[in-house]
Amino acid sequence: MIELPQAKAAEPTEVGSYFVANYPPFSVWTPEHVPAALDRLDGAPRPGVPLGLYLHIPFCRKRCTFCYFRVYTDKNADEVDVYTDTLAKEIGLYASRRGLSGRQFEFVYFGGGTPSFLSNKQLLRLIDRIRQHWTWEAAREVTFECEPGTLKKSKLETIKRIGVTRLSLGVEHFDDEVLSTNGRAHKSPEIFRAWEWIREVGFPQVNIDLIAGMVGDTPDKWKTTVAKGLELQPDSVTIYQMELPFNTVISRQAQETGEPPPVADWATKRTWVEYAFGQFESAGYKVSSGYTLVKPSDRSGFVYRDSLWHGADLVGTGVASFSHVGGVHFQNVDTWESYLERVERGELPIARALPVTARQRLIRELILQLKTGRLDGAYFRGKFGADISREFGEALDGLSSEGLAEVRGDDVRLTRPGLLRVDALLPRFFESEHRRVRYT
Repeated sequence: MIELPQAKAAEPTEVGSYFVANYPPFSVWTPEHVPAALDRLDGAPRPGVPLGLYLHIPFCRKRCTFCYFRVYTDKNADEVDVYTDTLAKEIGLYASRRGLSGRQFEFVYFGGGTPSFLSNKQLLRLIDRIRQHWTWEAAREVTFECEPGTLKKSKLETIKRIGVTRLSLGVEHFDDEVLSTNGRAHKSPEIFRAWEWIREVGFPQVNIDLIAGMVGDTPDKWKTTVAKGLELQPDSVTIYQMELPFNTVISRQAQETGEPPPVADWATKRTWVEYAFGQFESAGYKVSSGYTLVKPSDRSGFVYRDSLWHGADLVGTGVASFSHVGGVHFQNVDTWESYLERVERGELPIARALPVTARQRLIRELILQLKTGRLDGAYFRGKFGADISREFGEALDGLSSEGLAEVRGDDVRLTRPGLLRVDALLPRFFESEHRRVRYT
């Protein structure tokens, strides 16, 4: 039996959101604020504010039992073509808005679902259609998510051809039984085969994703997964702790049966991630956030992440996608039919929105940047005129007294225990009315 450090106390993984991606919570965004989003898009352009583009490709070979994204596994090639054509039309609708006119993309992100589900022909057709409205030639980073079993060398060559600079490979685990139990479509041989092609084609940066605490995972299996991940020597690695938002297959089964979800508890997951961090650090990697490690080089940045966490605008396109432009959050309609119908009518398919106050913008950046493990008080004084040590003194004092952070004036650094549970700490900084509401 392989020994890992022992988790200190059991904290069951309950059904509900854990990962904090935005503020205020999504549950308080409403349809009545959609006009505010449209007004902002038609307002004066914001010079100097970075702009990003997110494209949601909602197709998968299978639906993972832990997946909570809007994805489809039953669409044929013609339906995929209709969707990608609609996606290009939506991008065209944004390109014509006054508040975005003339602005260039700082970063572009193909997410899913599975962007690599698209065939070479479908991918090139999509890009050709988009380029009729907008290009990303000036982008510092273009990220593309891949599922190993959807890749061929020719497809990787196409992905590189469209300008992708950062490939993110959804490995998740190297144990075939764990992959199968959790509904993944690929098996470990496909990971290694794809990896050979990825290195042959050559990308400026390649990231792999891993998930600690999946159904059926064990200390031995996790240690083997970490070792195999290290053998690949990726430029960066993202390690998530298994979570169960309300709309996953595992969550629905747990709610129907009344049985606890069959995944590792939080203390165990933190322990396993701590082990993985230690192994990658011993190999020369540096911790970049509560989920990421990077191999120090000029190829290991995260422009998408860092731009968003410092207040960049984001145009999110595709069914159910999220955006943030000029201090207004908004989300697209979340059904296939309504998305296609709205765009076909020449309308932006926005379903709900929320104008964000100056203080909420401050909180949003503070909690997102805390995920890196530190806060720079000078940044918040310069941008918001805020003394975070005074305005958030109670929350920071609490973290310090619990051994979760070291606070020196307005310079804050999370300890390793704090970093490994950072998402659970963030609601302490929320406004009181948002601390006990459902997040999504």
